[in-house]
Amino acid sequence: MKVAIYSQFPKKHSIDSTKVLIDTLLQYKTSIFIEEAFFKAINKDFNFPFESKTFSELDDSFDLLVSIGGDGTILRAITYVKNLNIPIIGINTGRLGFLATIQHDEIEDAIKHIFDKNYTLSKRSLLSLETSEENSDIKDLNFALNEIAVSRKNTTSMITVDTKLNDEYLTSYWSDGLIVSTPTGSTGYSLSCGGPVITPDATSFVLTPIAPHNLSARPLVIEDSTKIELTVHGREDYYLVSLDSRIITLSNNTSVTIRKADFTINMIELPYESFLDTLRKKLLWGVDKRN
Repeated sequence: MKVAIYSQFPKKHSIDSTKVLIDTLLQYKTSIFIEEAFFKAINKDFNFPFESKTFSELDDSFDLLVSIGGDGTILRAITYVKNLNIPIIGINTGRLGFLATIQHDEIEDAIKHIFDKNYTLSKRSLLSLETSEENSDIKDLNFALNEIAVSRKNTTSMITVDTKLNDEYLTSYWSDGLIVSTPTGSTGYSLSCGGPVITPDATSFVLTPIAPHNLSARPLVIEDSTKIELTVHGREDYYLVSLDSRIITLSNNTSVTIRKADFTINMIELPYESFLDTLRKKLLWGVDKRN
């Protein structure tokens, strides 16, 4: 197998997990490549037990990408995977971790399951973004796994987000912004703003207003085949658009069109884990602190 390893921050937990991961992969005679910036960050304090190989881009010759960090690290990792269909698994050295679910002491067992092909692929839908003005910042990375959100910039005043679904006017959200979330992202920013939890295999997106002035503006679940058009205006000349953790600035009255992307991300799901199990663990469902 040809395996890529990606991490954002060379923290102690990430380095410890990287050492265990590499030692385990070498037992299976794996060809290992480490993301270039991460390799440079850990190279001084890390004695690699193999001929060092790095990558700055991926191609379809890779069999697996292992992300070491939290969910945010996986969101960064998909910018390397793009539409290559490379399976991804996440080792959690962060906090909550709905995507990065493998704990440090589970690394060896997880890798064994993968090499034994004892896993399933959870295909995750993405969002794609188009704008009415040319913007080089999103030309090659115009997709998001969790959510695309519009929000105010350089102001404490609310913005107005005129919203159309399949060319039909829905409403104008007077708020701090609007989140368009995938099922994967429903446990992230959208959930924090009162949105519903959606199972990853659902064919739905959710619109969740951010701190709406009109309290009757509630989250709305829609078919993922829906074309969503947003036009923002407010007191400032610009507003922000975030694609997962990547942020761009657009001028007022620039319309954005959001659709379901034409590819999916393959998340590895091991036999002893499931989305419902993760919900119970991470959100403490069914836990009674009195007992």
